[in-house]
Amino acid sequence: MFKSDLRPQQITKEDVHARYKDLAFVEQAFRTSKTVELEMRPIHVRKEESTRGHALVVMLAYRLAKELSRRWVDLDLRAGEGIKELSTLCLTEVMSGDKVLCSTVPVPRPELAEIIARSGITLPEVIIRKNAKVAT
Repeated sequence: MFKSDLRPQQITKEDVHARYKDLAFVEQAFRTSKTVELEMRPIHVRKEESTRGHALVVMLAYRLAKELSRRWVDLDLRAGEGIKELSTLCLTEVMSGDKVLCSTVPVPRPELAEIIARSGITLPEVIIRKNAKVAT
């Protein structure tokens, strides 16, 4: 038997039961966000805004993983597997002397091209090198 703080006039017992079963989806989402699939590791934050920011990033990563899994369902790929495949995509550097001018994206192998297409991604042909320093 399930209990609710709502009155019987506000919700049916079937709806209470259905909402309880929905908790399984929440638990699965939490497990997914903390597993290797998303590679989100716990970080220790002290300020409320940092905690909220971390929670937002984890939620966005989870949402992205769910969307990719949906797009790749016909390919029989989970998000983690597809992302691992995408990580094999590389760049070819175009150099002048010892200076990198730009990078080109080679044509991906057919299996990877299908993953990219199903993802809704359009790869650029050339990536111009700006030599910007990025701190992560």
